Amino acid sequence: MKTSTQQEITDAAATPSAQYWSDLGADGRVPEQLVESYRQNGFVRVRGILTPQEATRFSDRAAGYLEEHRAERLQQDKIFSQLVNVWQHDETLRELTLHPRIGRIAEQLAGFDLRLWHDQMLVKEPRSNAATHFHQDRPYWPHANDQLPLSAWIALVDVPPERGCMTFLPGTHARTDLQPQNLSEEEDLFTKAPDLRWTHRVTVPLRAGDCTFHSGYTAHMALPNTTDQARLAHVNIYMDRHTTYSGRPHIVTDPLQLTAGDNLAGDTFPRPWAS
Repeated sequence: MKTSTQQEITDAAATPSAQYWSDLGADGRVPEQLVESYRQNGFVRVRGILTPQEATRFSDRAAGYLEEHRAERLQQDKIFSQLVNVWQHDETLRELTLHPRIGRIAEQLAGFDLRLWHDQMLVKEPRSNAATHFHQDRPYWPHANDQLPLSAWIALVDVPPERGCMTFLPGTHARTDLQPQNLSEEEDLFTKAPDLRWTHRVTVPLRAGDCTFHSGYTAHMALPNTTDQARLAHVNIYMDRHTTYSGRPHIVTDPLQLTAGDNLAGDTFPRPWAS
């Protein structure tokens, strides 16, 4: 008998013989064992957060959007291409960033109210052969007075290890004392925290429509893309609803003319799943 974490769904319209698995219950929530796993380890995989039709629709539009921004992509480094706040520029991808189902699951995992911090499309070009080395996200962000933020890393194509899926260091979300790490330098995190070198590592392949949630302090890396297909991932990043601006520079907050101590709120940092 299948449990709620092993819900087998057949989608004949998308691919006649294909089946996919969803961890979502009929109420749109994930089982408590996944919540417990996230809070213990700092990350969790949620299968089938998008339906096959949604995954195809968003993947097709992401590919089109990326082609429209080819010049911007070519100016970036060789590790990956990163486009930030696409929800403000594209109506279809806005639906993905502000997807109520994903926001509600993020709040279920976090255990407190959230706002969107920003989204980003992360693309590893075909045969890029470059790893994104171990790092934490939160040290880069100009946040203060906040609880642990988290990211929903949504696979828009199948992402096996050879296409650049992520590897996590369980439990490292408890390490909130580290300075920002250089994700292009393989040894940087382990120079700052030598004990983490021997932490158990968990690599998480994803099918299109699957997602990993990880805390902003969970150390993670992404493997190289050695395949002939681009790795397309869309990331929704959520923060504590009461987060304030620390005053540090950041691409998202620089244009907003904020003062240190201001709340990161309003239309720029929405929470549509709460309506």
